[in-house]
Amino acid sequence: MDQEQILTRITAMVEDEKKLRDSLAAGEIDVPTEHARLAALERELDQCWDLLRRRRAKTEFGEDPDEVTVRSVAEVEGYQS
Repeated sequence: MDQEQILTRITAMVEDEKKLRDSLAAGEIDVPTEHARLAALERELDQCWDLLRRRRAKTEFGEDPDEVTVRSVAEVEGYQS
């Protein structure tokens, strides 16, 4: 995934978050469903932001950003603690 694709995916996920919150407010989904879906979105967002940061760092230092791969959720979340 290149930078534009990552940013497009991030934008789509942020829109999905808003739709989930709107669906909850409209009574279309229940709280546990919203929380489960939001948690999954947040994990994927964390992965995308991590990938984007690491690609930008490679570019900044003259390295190939295409060498960067998506890290597992466990690895990305582990760095946040």
